[in-house]
Amino acid sequence: MSAQVVIVGSANVDLVTRVERIPGPGETVTSESFNVFAGGKGLNQAIASRRAGAVTALIAAVGSDDYARVLVDTVRHEGMDDALLRREPGTTGTAFVTTDATGENNIVIVPGANGLLNRLTESERDQVREADVLVCQLEVPNSVVEDAVTTAREAGTTVVLNPTPVRTVPAAILAAVDVLIVNEHEADQLRVEELRVPCVVTTLGSKGATLQIRGERTVRVPARKTIALDTTGAGDTFVGAFAAEIARGVGYAQAATRANVAASLSVEEHGAVPSIPTRQAVDEALGLERVEN
Repeated sequence: MSAQVVIVGSANVDLVTRVERIPGPGETVTSESFNVFAGGKGLNQAIASRRAGAVTALIAAVGSDDYARVLVDTVRHEGMDDALLRREPGTTGTAFVTTDATGENNIVIVPGANGLLNRLTESERDQVREADVLVCQLEVPNSVVEDAVTTAREAGTTVVLNPTPVRTVPAAILAAVDVLIVNEHEADQLRVEELRVPCVVTTLGSKGATLQIRGERTVRVPARKTIALDTTGAGDTFVGAFAAEIARGVGYAQAATRANVAASLSVEEHGAVPSIPTRQAVDEALGLERVEN
C-alpha cells in the first residue's frame, strides 16, 4: 500500500563538535572534530520516514544564507519535494551540538527561519489532508502546529506529536493528537499520565520503550543491544520510522518495535541524518527477509 506521511516542522544545519567530555559551566575543552550536517527535528523525522518506505513530504522553512543550500540539497537527495521548503529572508535554523565519548550530547538551537513558519498555506493544508499521518514537533511556533493538527483532525489524518523542545502544549493541539511520543524526561515534565491522549509512546533509550493506549495495559517494547557512538537524532529516527509504519496500517505496538530498532541502529553512526537507517537495514536487524511492496 502507499503510505503517505507529512511532517510539519524544523530544518536546521547541525554544527557538531566531538569532545571527550561535555564541559561544565565556565569550563573550556578542546574538540576532537567538527562537522556540518543537515538536521532539525522536522527534517530528521522526514528522512527517517522516507527511508522507512513512506512517501514523505516536509513542510519547513530555510533562510537565504549558504546553509539553506545544504538543506535543500539534502531534501532533494532523499527524494522529497524541495518546493515545500519555504525560502525566508535571514538565517537558516542552526543547532550547535556537542557530543561526548559516551554518545551523549547537548544542543543549543537558533530558530532562524523556523520561527517564521507561523501558518500553513491552503496548498500545504491540502498536503496534510491527503496524508495518512501528520507528524509535528515544537521547534516551530505553536500557531503552525495548531493549524496543521486541526486540519489533519478534520480530514481524518492520524496526528503524531513529538512535544520537544518540551513546553506546555496548548489544549487545542492536544485535543487533535492521536499519538504522543516523548522521552522519559518529557513524560515527567508534561505529566503525560494526566493527559487525555489516545496513545502515549515513551522512549527509554537503552531500556527500550513503553506504549500506553488509553484504557489498556502498558506494553513494553524491548531494547536492541547496541553500542552508542552518537545519540543525536535517535529520537527523531524513532518518530519518523513509527509514523511510516502506522501509515502502512501497522498496529502501534508493532510500529514501536520497528521504530525502536531503527533508533538503536542510528546511535551506531555519527551525525543525525547520516545515521538514519533504511528499511532494509531494519529488516536485517530484525532477521527478516526483504519484501518488496
